[in-house]
Amino acid sequence: MGKIYTIGFTQKKAKEFFSLINHEDIKTLIDVRLNNVSQLSGFAKRDDLKFFLEKLCGVDYEHAPELAPTKDLLNAYKKKEISWEAYEDRFLNLMSQRCIEKTLSSALMDSGCLLCSEHKPHFCHRRLVVEYLNDNSELNLQVKHLF
Repeated sequence: MGKIYTIGFTQKKAKEFFSLINHEDIKTLIDVRLNNVSQLSGFAKRDDLKFFLEKLCGVDYEHAPELAPTKDLLNAYKKKEISWEAYEDRFLNLMSQRCIEKTLSSALMDSGCLLCSEHKPHFCHRRLVVEYLNDNSELNLQVKHLF
């Protein structure tokens, strides 16, 4: 049984974001965004984030695009062409097609923290990744959402 965390960076200032990371036993921040160089928040761009995590928190950074939705799927949900329920179903099917339970390192996931942009996990694929892994692998991850 491992512990895993999730966090979103929107609605957080850098101080709050890195304080949340620092107060937990996180080894690696696993970026599950499709686009990790977005303009949404300066501190959350790939290179800046990697630097700040290392210097401020002693945490490694890993980009895992295989845990992100496809651009088409994400756009369909954002444009309200599909419901959350349809998005959720298609995303979980995508994780199954990608066989993430077989390709992800259990060491990476243990004390890892999944990062996405959504403030809360309720309508975010980072929550779905953990649920999928718990249903389809022997990882038995205990999740703590940081927000």
